[in-house]
Amino acid sequence: MTKLFDLDQWSEILQTVTRNKSRSLLTAFGVFWGIFMLVFLMGGGEGLKRFMAQNFAGLAQNSCFLMPGTTSKAYKGFQSGREWSLKNADVDRIRRAVPAVETVTPMAACWGRTFSYGDQQSRGTLKGVRADYADIEEPHLTHGRFLTDTDERDSRKVCVIGKRVYEELFPDVDNPCGRYVEVDGVYYQVVGVSKMTSNIGIMGSAEQSVMIPFRTLQRLYHRGDDVQAIGFTARRGTTVTSIQADVERVVRQAHLLAPDDGQALHVFNLETLFQMIDNLFRGIETLVWLIGVGTLLSGAIGVSNIMMVTVRERTGEIGIRRAIGARPSSILWQVMAESIVLTVIAGLAGITFAVALLSGVEHIVAAQGETISFQVSFGLALGAAAALAVLGGLAGLAPSMRALSIRPIDAIRDE
Repeated sequence: MTKLFDLDQWSEILQTVTRNKSRSLLTAFGVFWGIFMLVFLMGGGEGLKRFMAQNFAGLAQNSCFLMPGTTSKAYKGFQSGREWSLKNADVDRIRRAVPAVETVTPMAACWGRTFSYGDQQSRGTLKGVRADYADIEEPHLTHGRFLTDTDERDSRKVCVIGKRVYEELFPDVDNPCGRYVEVDGVYYQVVGVSKMTSNIGIMGSAEQSVMIPFRTLQRLYHRGDDVQAIGFTARRGTTVTSIQADVERVVRQAHLLAPDDGQALHVFNLETLFQMIDNLFRGIETLVWLIGVGTLLSGAIGVSNIMMVTVRERTGEIGIRRAIGARPSSILWQVMAESIVLTVIAGLAGITFAVALLSGVEHIVAAQGETISFQVSFGLALGAAAALAVLGGLAGLAPSMRALSIRPIDAIRDE
């Protein structure tokens, strides 16, 4: 039986590989390029997926938002082009009419506001939200607390500030809770600091916002009972998409909007958006595997063809070895081992280069202030290395069988 770890045999295999340098390099490049493309594209795809996930960080995937628009159709005595507003009462209407709804919360905002603390200033959005808004967008507090029902009931002048507002107003303050931020001549006591980083921008960027109780904003800015947006989530086991039509119907009936007027009521369904993104990345992942595996197979075919040429050139040598008593298993293992060595060395070089390049991409992204990993998992790298060994063995199978079919007498005659 052929010894797998026979050093003399492995030395002979390596000498054969290095003797045909140009041919070996050409063969190895196909495998190198294939595994490099597979690992690099997989790492890039995972990094892009993590980047997109970071943009949605903290947002409930089963949430939806309603915003009033301008009617485009006449309905029940009202002309088209009518402007209307959501009301506080719509929150209770939706909660009573659609039992599958879990959280329903109103929202309001004042954009382009200047926030001040001493000589420091920051610009952003003043948001009015209730305590249950945390069920839709997780605040990720670093200091203090979020708004409470008591803050809402008493119309307190308290606020939770976003990450960038905190950095710009309190650069030298570890915990700003208890201090006061001035907005439009009104002072709000800071009760919490949020590190929400979602870039979806529901009523404004989370990082550049100051959140105050919803009722406080309505009263201070004379909004009456007008609501700029209503967010809602579905109960466990129910999808937002399945109850969206029921919620829309409640609002349209209350405000006399045509059922088929798409301009009158704007709906932003995050569940649908998440599904679209998931499908997109599944498609990207499938495409990456097709490209990588296709390139690897072409490289393996190249290895097999080169090994066939090598066997043909070594016909005399193989015939003489057979004539002096070399076992068929020895001939078979030598040809397959040469194929495996070429494939594995080239593949590992491709994996190493891809990982190094992905590391460079991480540093470039980090320089832009983002912390995102573009690396593939260790398990994937090990799996790729094992697949390369198998692929190399398969690539050397046909040349090995060709070598075994050589008759010693024919080989010597040809020589």
